[in-house]
Amino acid sequence: MRILVLFVLAFISGCFDDTSDLTAHMEQVKATTTSQIAPMPEVHPFNHFDYSAHELRSPFVLPRPEVIQQKIQQRSGCLSPDPRRRRQPLEKFAMIDLTMRGTMGDDGMLWALVEASDLTLHRVSKGSYLGLFNGRITEVSTKSVKVIELTPDGAGCWVERETIMEIAQTESQG
Repeated sequence: MRILVLFVLAFISGCFDDTSDLTAHMEQVKATTTSQIAPMPEVHPFNHFDYSAHELRSPFVLPRPEVIQQKIQQRSGCLSPDPRRRRQPLEKFAMIDLTMRGTMGDDGMLWALVEASDLTLHRVSKGSYLGLFNGRITEVSTKSVKVIELTPDGAGCWVERETIMEIAQTESQG
């Protein structure tokens, strides 16, 4: 029991230790710390804008297909693409995104192997379509593919433009 009393007294005596160093540190921190907070930035008044284009098409929504068809209707006597023609897989890629990789076949029927930017390989021949501007293949040779594209001239008609896609050289071929 005596040991317990001595132990409790020793424990309690530790609570009355000198805390002057702690007090000095607190005073130093209070003296070096700024107590001011920067003022809030000025809030500018909100200017209400009344939206008046409710009847117009939203720029965030694709146009309806019938509106696109009306825009495609051309003047008579002008060159224009066929809007009812079924689209081919390579018509969703720009010509710059298509690369000729090789050919297959013989002189009777020659196919070109065209790689798209999504790394898919397609077999095309004379009469196939590719590119964004209704490009139709007119000639396939072992070294190149000739394509006739229809580009809009800005006045409602279309103009033919010839593009030649040459076979791509690999690094090992030089």
